[in-house]
Amino acid sequence: MLPPVNTDEEWDAVVPDEAVVRPAAEELCARLGLAGAPLTRYAEGSQPVYAVGERHVLKLFPGAAAADGAAEARVLGHVQGQLPVDTPRLHDSGAYVNGWSYVLMSRLPGEGLHLAWPRIPAGERERIVARAGEALAALHALGHAPLADVLGPGDWREFTARQRAGAVEQQRRHGLAESWLEQIPDFLDAAPLPEEAQPALLHTEFMRQHLLVDPDDGHRLTGLFDFEPAMIGDPAYDFVGVGLFVTRAEPKLLTRFTAAYGRTFEPRLLLAYTLLHVYSNLPWYLRELPAPPEPTLDALAEAWFGH
Repeated sequence: MLPPVNTDEEWDAVVPDEAVVRPAAEELCARLGLAGAPLTRYAEGSQPVYAVGERHVLKLFPGAAAADGAAEARVLGHVQGQLPVDTPRLHDSGAYVNGWSYVLMSRLPGEGLHLAWPRIPAGERERIVARAGEALAALHALGHAPLADVLGPGDWREFTARQRAGAVEQQRRHGLAESWLEQIPDFLDAAPLPEEAQPALLHTEFMRQHLLVDPDDGHRLTGLFDFEPAMIGDPAYDFVGVGLFVTRAEPKLLTRFTAAYGRTFEPRLLLAYTLLHVYSNLPWYLRELPAPPEPTLDALAEAWFGH
């Protein structure tokens, strides 16, 4: 029986503990008609997620993340068959025990793009990136009104104002150097944030880790997954993940992506959203991506998001 998980302390004690979580996952699978199917827990991700045999994936959500489970189930149903790349098919979802809930979905074929990337020739990389741009454009073009009751943030301007108020402290907690921290207020003051953004359905973590390719078929893009953190907001917000984790500061790749997407965004806007992103961690990005010779946020915007 899974215990309640409603605090950070309970999360840290329960969620990583396979001796507690796996028996519950096995029992739930039996309840869902998948008794005896082998379970393989994925190492990545904050939630307990299991491959169930070859055809299914079971994702468990503690009570502290109940809203995320409801969001994932609704978004999966909404996007099914609507994008030029496959997404997991929703098979079942609902409450389990002690505040826990679950989503049972289809298992997509393919290998994570982040794992396959080093083996992919340059020409194929550009084709994959263009296909990913088409997929994101299709996602943003979908109607989002049916999801407004489960997806935040509600008022986009209030959301960005709230994120802006905590932006310096968020980066300080991650260990950002003072020379960068002191630039953030003025940079955000001058950033071209739209007064009235046209809202779209956002993935919010559009990255190689959430894209799948078929290594036996020219690394054809085979899937997009993990809609748990989806939001409704400015489409430019999704380009934080694109620039940092898909094109990774390679201007040629970003040009291919935006050409397929059908629109470009001002680099300073994208760095502003990088600082305002819910999961923003600038010190990590500075370790992962090339930094400009001039240590300024304006130069960083061009280095990471310029064409």
